[in-house]
Amino acid sequence: MKAKYINPFTDFGFKKIFGEEASKPLLLDFLNALLPQTNKIADLTFKNTEQLGQTEVDRKAIYDIYCENENGEKFIVELQKAKQNYFKERTIYYSTFPIREQAEKGEWNYNLKAVYCVGILDFTFDDYKNETEKSEVVHTIKLKNQNGKTFYDKLTYIYLEMPNFKKTEAELESRLDKWLYFIKNLEDFQTIPTIFKDEVFIQAFEKAELAKFNQIELDNYENSLKSYRDLKGVIDTAFDEGKTEGKLEGKLEVAKRMKLKGLSPKDIAELTGLSENEIEKL
Repeated sequence: MKAKYINPFTDFGFKKIFGEEASKPLLLDFLNALLPQTNKIADLTFKNTEQLGQTEVDRKAIYDIYCENENGEKFIVELQKAKQNYFKERTIYYSTFPIREQAEKGEWNYNLKAVYCVGILDFTFDDYKNETEKSEVVHTIKLKNQNGKTFYDKLTYIYLEMPNFKKTEAELESRLDKWLYFIKNLEDFQTIPTIFKDEVFIQAFEKAELAKFNQIELDNYENSLKSYRDLKGVIDTAFDEGKTEGKLEGKLEVAKRMKLKGLSPKDIAELTGLSENEIEKL
């Protein structure tokens, strides 16, 4: 059956639903469903998603979505389609840019605005401690001391493990449940489920409906969908076979397959941990 709605795990689909100016009410509703009641956002401003280091030799970061609320708090929202080496390190590195950009010239008291890094993951972590943790969907991380007390409450990492979300329509309880159900199942819907009757979700379905796209948008989406499927196929197979577990030969083999699929050396380097120079030689 031909899909009626876009796949939100593609770069194009994710930014269509959450990353455009017209999509701001959707992103606002999603973030408010994710954050505690005490952290509700009234308004958002999209910011430049490309962040540059302080010197020419510093690496840059390119976010999927980067925005700021009315209080100056920063929000990075990233879609991660497949496992990659040093994924957690990458998100921590990304969080340093909105921290450093708050520095003021001259006298400054170092009073920082909060930074939130949200990762929507199309895979699961592999470092669970027990079965309960293994089935969790939302992981919220803050800086804590040896006694479990929050040391600093203005830096928050929230990871959503989408494969762990298995609720049916009848089991949905919260606003966040609805958003997770929407994101995970959007491509499979042929009609709008009865639970999605308010204005925000009606708007989300309208933005996601393929029949409303012009030809350029359809072409861009098809290219994005192909890249998503190719990437998922290569990465998932590699991890299933255990080829990336610290073996250079396995990483090089995976990199070759990615290169044949048309991925850029930069993307391959991020996913495998190899250097761009090593990849260029393949």
